[in-house]
Amino acid sequence: MSEWTPRVVVLSGGVGGARLVHGLAQLLPPERLTVVVNTGDDFEHLGLRICPDLDTVMYTLAGLSNEPRGWGLERESHEALAMCERLGHEPWFALSDQDLGTHLRRTQLLRDGWTLTHVTAELCRRLDVAHRLLPMSDAPCPTTLVTADGRELGLQDWLVRHRAAPALAAVRSPADPGPTRAVLDAIAEADLVVLTPSNPWVSIEPILARPGLRARLATRAVIGVSPLIGGRAVKGPLEAMVRSLLGVDPSASVIASRYADILDGWVVAPGDGPSDTGQSGTGQSGADQSDASPSAAGRVRPRVFERDILLPTLTERTRFARELLELAQEVAP
Repeated sequence: MSEWTPRVVVLSGGVGGARLVHGLAQLLPPERLTVVVNTGDDFEHLGLRICPDLDTVMYTLAGLSNEPRGWGLERESHEALAMCERLGHEPWFALSDQDLGTHLRRTQLLRDGWTLTHVTAELCRRLDVAHRLLPMSDAPCPTTLVTADGRELGLQDWLVRHRAAPALAAVRSPADPGPTRAVLDAIAEADLVVLTPSNPWVSIEPILARPGLRARLATRAVIGVSPLIGGRAVKGPLEAMVRSLLGVDPSASVIASRYADILDGWVVAPGDGPSDTGQSGTGQSGADQSDASPSAAGRVRPRVFERDILLPTLTERTRFARELLELAQEVAP
């Protein structure tokens, strides 16, 4: 990596976001990396506050995550859930035994009056996670998915209980509450903001929906990573969501358009560079494509870079994080 060591803020969802954050954490010291995590899919289950995306990022940085699955903890058992089922609980959301310890402690601290920001810092400290994780807000701001038949479901209800089967008509993020002061301060001090390869509707846009956040990001250097490879999602229901919500085939360009007002750079898989925006470029693998034409929002269209964005191992995550920081120098002011 070059001598440039920027102050980086990452906007992250779950598995894809956690893997990119994991790579960046190998290169950036704790004081140079802050991760703002989506809490739109937080919910209460068995009387406990569950924060799926925060926990996925935290467990990944702690070296505790179940890597093949991408979420949860490795070497887990489900004895407590089995007992709950025996006692009449419908086990549609699989809480493992160690994971229950996290939710129990979080819920206890919240009921003692701690903010979610402070609870997250305490859990990270106990798990030896040095880099700072920030929830996008301290107050609940649940994402609502509206199905084609008019039902309103929480994300985990739609994704897990219903296995993402109901077609969607809309995804809604509440306008309030706002971002925390810690989030605003981190963005104000950032040299670079990274949008991870996460689902825009349920991971990144709930963060961007916090009042005033998009306007603040429009003043920072922002580089994003596509969550699609050849129009296919590595994990999750993104492809079906693009088709049901937008009525088009999924592509890296379609996802980039969601961030047109804030994006300076966009990293896609080889061959996924846009063919419909007048961009040209190429030559060798990894070449970049540039365009100075304005977007619909008046912002110059982002430079598009083609790189290998599949991040299954720590080696690949670190390699890509190094490339990302090098590319970011080309879009940072």
